[in-house]
Amino acid sequence: MLRTMVTATNTLTQLQTKLDTISDNLANSNTHGYKTKDAQFSELLYQQYNNDKLDRTLRQSPVGIRYGVGAHVSLIQANQKQGSLQQTDRDLDFAFTKENQYFNILMPDGDGQRTVYTRQGDFYVSPMENGQMMLVNGNGHAVADSAGNAIYFPDFATGFTLSPNGQLNVSYPDGDVITVDLAVTELQKPQTMEHVSGTYIGLPTNLAALGYTQADILTDLQGANRGGIGLSIQTLEMSNVDISKEMTELIATQRSYQFNSRAVTLADQMLGLINGIR
Repeated sequence: MLRTMVTATNTLTQLQTKLDTISDNLANSNTHGYKTKDAQFSELLYQQYNNDKLDRTLRQSPVGIRYGVGAHVSLIQANQKQGSLQQTDRDLDFAFTKENQYFNILMPDGDGQRTVYTRQGDFYVSPMENGQMMLVNGNGHAVADSAGNAIYFPDFATGFTLSPNGQLNVSYPDGDVITVDLAVTELQKPQTMEHVSGTYIGLPTNLAALGYTQADILTDLQGANRGGIGLSIQTLEMSNVDISKEMTELIATQRSYQFNSRAVTLADQMLGLINGIR
């Protein structure tokens, strides 16, 4: 009975992880650029009991009993499917029209900063002490240019336009136009990226242990490669969360959780009966 309880509790903790993943998806159903995540399960090791050696009956199934010890979450996979586009009529709202392409964001990390990636393209201008403006995202983090630096330009800009290849044009009252190339990265192996926070993902810290190099996972679209960038201005990409699917998964996971909880209760009751017989 103790083994029954251990098997059920092993699965309970993993089902809680899936419930948390579903809850995160539902909470971010209206977050621009969010990619839904799916928890994949796999079985834990089986133990083989060869307890029927005297049984000579021919069977289709293997001889003996295979006793499992539960299941665990083997992978939390992000769905990279393109989300629907929402028209905003705002000059600094950008959305990708191709999958696996991401903006580069400079996020503070200790005494320095770290490059993270997101498809959330609602940008703003933040005034600096030297009279210039810096292009930032909704969290106040700097947006990177193609050289990996923060984007600065003089104040009093009158308008912004964007080319499909990610070239941002800043217009001024005197007719001057400043052109900046937004940094765009295409992920070759998006499932190897690690979740940082919100809609941000980053390179895994154990990249060498995984047997990959940075070039294997992502490509910075620069030079001639910028022709492959797909961007739309005055639009934002909605999350690709399918609420009906998530609710179905939530109900199924809750039923599995109840089943395993019931298994623990029944095992406890049977142990009580055994102790009573003694």
